[in-house]
Amino acid sequence: MTKKQLIMEKALELFAKQGFEATSVQQITDHCGISKGAFYLSFKSKDELIVALIDHFMRQFTADIDYVVNHEQNDADLLYNFYYTTFQSFNKHSDFAKILMKEPTQSFNEELFTKLHNYNKSLEKIILSMIDRLYGEQANDLKYDLAFCIKGFMNTYSELFLLYKLPIDLDLLARSLVEKTDLLAKNMTLSFISDELIQMIDQPLNEERTLAQIVEIVEKNIEDMEDSIEKESLILLKQELLEPALHPAIVKGLLENIRQHPHCKWVAYLLRRHFGMVK
Repeated sequence: MTKKQLIMEKALELFAKQGFEATSVQQITDHCGISKGAFYLSFKSKDELIVALIDHFMRQFTADIDYVVNHEQNDADLLYNFYYTTFQSFNKHSDFAKILMKEPTQSFNEELFTKLHNYNKSLEKIILSMIDRLYGEQANDLKYDLAFCIKGFMNTYSELFLLYKLPIDLDLLARSLVEKTDLLAKNMTLSFISDELIQMIDQPLNEERTLAQIVEIVEKNIEDMEDSIEKESLILLKQELLEPALHPAIVKGLLENIRQHPHCKWVAYLLRRHFGMVK
């Protein structure tokens, strides 16, 4: 574990108990057993640390959902696996997801709002691609309404174990939401969210990454990782970004090598899109 990862892990424990505002840098360094100087070598401020934590969680969550939607071969299982993976991820990161739900919005700076908006738009695109695949023209005029309903299910039902700490049968929950979603998709007739409204929502921010930005993100991951098969795979993928030469099957294998690593999920998501590995 690198120093940066240690700080993030220990800070999360304090934030879960005390919240963002009540936790000081001094408390974080004491909890980590490091000096303030060591902290500031990794993060310029507490705000930067908070952004990094939220960034880390949202990258993993978005990458997990994207992988399920783009790699599930059976349409009959797609919606079930989408919901199951969603709530499994919420449950896995419940401490942090709970902080995000409870923390007052005034604690968030403009950079964080921008990041959350972009992750939300990425998730929305994934959901819309799933709707197109499952329901096709049947839901064409209602796809945005259905996407917002699906996001509403995700947010509302997550409260059962994030806020109320109830034991959850993930299989039953996923099957229940598949039934509800199918009923909505097949019976809705009145659309509220138009293409024009979506364009207005999308207008302020842009989530696309240039090649140079992707290379920079890959280099940062390589720098932060210890020697491993994942690090070697990232080095080869960086070379492929700069000088394409590998067969697509090899690139796909390298992406599989890094996909499950907790610090590589977001870069794997970006690379899959760059190399055209998305259906």
